[in-house]
Amino acid sequence: MNIWLVLGIIVMVLGVIASNIMLLKYSAKFKMPKAYTPPEVPHDKKTDNAPPPSDKSVGE
Repeated sequence: MNIWLVLGIIVMVLGVIASNIMLLKYSAKFKMPKAYTPPEVPHDKKTDNAPPPSDKSVGE
C-alpha cells in the first residue's frame, strides 16, 4: 500500500473520533427535561355521560 493512503486513512479515522468527542462535549451542555407529560385532552360532552366500561367479557 502507498504510505500516503495509509496516512490518509489514519487521519480520517482520527478526525472522526475527534469530531465525535467534540459533539459529545457540545451536547452535554443542553438540559434535558425530567419527564415527558402528555398534554391534557379536553373531554367531549358525549363521552362524559357514557356509562363506565364493565369488567365482564362479552362471551360470559
